[in-house]
Amino acid sequence: MLAFIGRRIAVSVLILFGSSFLVYNLEAIAGDPLAALAESSAKNKAYLMQRLISQLQLDVPPPARYFIWLKGVLATFIGEPDFGKTRNGGEVLSQILVAVPITLRLVTAATILAILLGITIGVLTSIRQYSRLDYTMTFVSFLFFSLPVFWIAVLLKQYMAIGFNDFLASGLVTLPFMIVIPLVVGLILAAFIGGGRRRFWITYASIAASTVAIITIMNLINWFQKPGLTIVLVGLFSAAAAIGVSGLLMGFNHKRSRNAALSVAALGVLIYVPINMIPGKFFNGWEVLGLGVVAIFSGGFVARLWTKEDRGAFFRIGAITAVIAGLFTIIDKLMQVWNSYVYNDAINGRPIPTIGAGNSLLETNNFWLQLLDILTHLALPTLGLMLISFAGYVRYARASLLEVMNMDYIRTARAKGLTERTVVVRHALRNAMIPLTTLIAFDLSGLIGGAFITESIYGWKGMGTVFLRSVSTQDLNLLMGVFFLTSFLALMGNLLADITYSALDPRIRVGK
Repeated sequence: MLAFIGRRIAVSVLILFGSSFLVYNLEAIAGDPLAALAESSAKNKAYLMQRLISQLQLDVPPPARYFIWLKGVLATFIGEPDFGKTRNGGEVLSQILVAVPITLRLVTAATILAILLGITIGVLTSIRQYSRLDYTMTFVSFLFFSLPVFWIAVLLKQYMAIGFNDFLASGLVTLPFMIVIPLVVGLILAAFIGGGRRRFWITYASIAASTVAIITIMNLINWFQKPGLTIVLVGLFSAAAAIGVSGLLMGFNHKRSRNAALSVAALGVLIYVPINMIPGKFFNGWEVLGLGVVAIFSGGFVARLWTKEDRGAFFRIGAITAVIAGLFTIIDKLMQVWNSYVYNDAINGRPIPTIGAGNSLLETNNFWLQLLDILTHLALPTLGLMLISFAGYVRYARASLLEVMNMDYIRTARAKGLTERTVVVRHALRNAMIPLTTLIAFDLSGLIGGAFITESIYGWKGMGTVFLRSVSTQDLNLLMGVFFLTSFLALMGNLLADITYSALDPRIRVGK
């Protein structure tokens, strides 16, 4: 394995520097940074041109200039990185370091949600091949995959931002939506639950009626203007999640795993009380992240106490349940500060923005208000990017699992009397994930590359914007800084995919 990784790293290094050499020289030959100044009528034109030549070392031939640039890049290994200067005289590295966190914030959530939802729904549609759910999700996935991102952005701005902000003025669901929402929700959930025609329509009617009742209660208590879950709903949702997680991983008839998951959910409810007693100014992002890590390991170890066998599965059940219970607690905290945020002078009753990565006028030391501001600005671009990526994962996951389910070892597993859940989760899904690993690795490694169109539409100044500016202004050093970083991550993603192959499938041997 070590020899394989060493060979792959060596090949990756050659590819990285070979491609960067070609891109550098092609861009240097194709573009002329002095063209705009040459056509200028400024009196000090000659001085400006000479200063730009000196600053960008344009008097050096491109191949030699590449190695001067490469020397600064390689100085990273001694702690003195130098990616050169931009046309404006700024440091390339400083501009990239400013853009990277913005891009990560924009793209990471959308990619992770697309992977999780896409693979989950793809697995469900493959299990229920040629069912209502399969036909519906096939149509939806092809629809989202074919829609241009800018058109989705326009629809989201109109209905998810402007429409929602107008709705908050009254906070009441009107009669047309009272009819449409239950019908749509009932159709979606009934399709996921499945069953024969009679069962489908009974489920559909029950869910639609329940949705009408829930929305009516929300209107009566004015929930949309004063939202909240309270400890009761946090506990109920956490318990439901615990039962669902244990059922998926160990089976719904496995009492010990269910009790282990419920004990973790109960622990999450107990922690809800002290979390709500601590003022928001005493929290920050790193502390919340640290609490999340503690919750994962605590939940896993609590669940492991319930068994002496198959402790790995119990640990996963406890960890996943702890994460879900923690998310419900965080959602409730954000709901508690919702009114303070919406009616802040900087927000002025319009919480869902259509542009920007944050509100510079919002001045607060409350972590939950700051987090809510970040999430509201993320809502539209994240949803738009997720819908497009999600469609691809649904199709890939469905096709991959269908191929695996027809193999001989799956028929053998069924002949041995294993439950369908065990066959799918423990046998088929692992092998079905092998081709998906390549797609996931490249998507994750491409996070830093940015989303050019989405950034332009929503006014985010991330890596996509930096790249477009470097191309339009013929800023070679800035272009190479972006290219080198994104290429490096793409190659590392490829290496990670190869290593993951051997972990997922022991038949893959990379030693020889």
